[in-house]
Amino acid sequence: MQNLKVTFLGTGTSQGVPVIACDCPVCMSQDARDKRLRCSLLIETDTTTVVIDSGPDFRQQMLACGIKKLDALVYTHSHKDHLAGLDDVRAFNHFQQTATEIYATEFTQEVIKQEFSYIFQNSQYPGIPKVNLNTIDAQSTIQIGDINLVAIEVMHYKMPVLGFRFNNFTYITDANFISESEKEKVRDSKYLVLNALRRETHISHFTLDEAISLSQELDVDQTFLTHISHQMGRHEDVSKELPSGIKLAYDMLSIAI
Repeated sequence: MQNLKVTFLGTGTSQGVPVIACDCPVCMSQDARDKRLRCSLLIETDTTTVVIDSGPDFRQQMLACGIKKLDALVYTHSHKDHLAGLDDVRAFNHFQQTATEIYATEFTQEVIKQEFSYIFQNSQYPGIPKVNLNTIDAQSTIQIGDINLVAIEVMHYKMPVLGFRFNNFTYITDANFISESEKEKVRDSKYLVLNALRRETHISHFTLDEAISLSQELDVDQTFLTHISHQMGRHEDVSKELPSGIKLAYDMLSIAI
């Protein structure tokens, strides 16, 4: 069996934690687990490195983990907090002397082409990112080196978003609804990552109670909650309330699978 490790590069919501200009107890916390960059996940085997989502903190996250090689970026959806760091693949282009493979839906690709239009112009400035776009959808199975990812469609209010399962690990962020058919792709996972924005109802994210309920319904061994806002509360306090088998994720948490 392959050696596979996942690392939470970021576990915060779109503003990150602490939030600019906020002096709430969470944003003022000295606990490193309350410092949350924007959501991203690193998947590594002995030969392959994949990152899910490259938000505004992508460069900082790559440096923190000492990543020297990137085989692919896989995108859940097109929101800025999951996309904004794409330009920084330039460094990998330079050192690997190859374009970066990008896996995204057609809609997400259109947003990439709009927000990073300079990448796709016929007359290209030296040093801009080099990417190869690969189209995926909710029915896709993606093979990147020795990492195999199965796409899972979830809904982020009215927006389709992709989650991914690899081996016995399922990663879902930015969701507040999962259909019964897509839940079947998650069942039998040993590990589940699920977004839990805050305690109060939100139009497009699971609340803490909703995430706990879904985790218990799917009967996974261990659930890690991510995409957490400063409104959730301090890591130490919330952790004491959680049922067995459910934990808050935090930045740089690594799990060997």
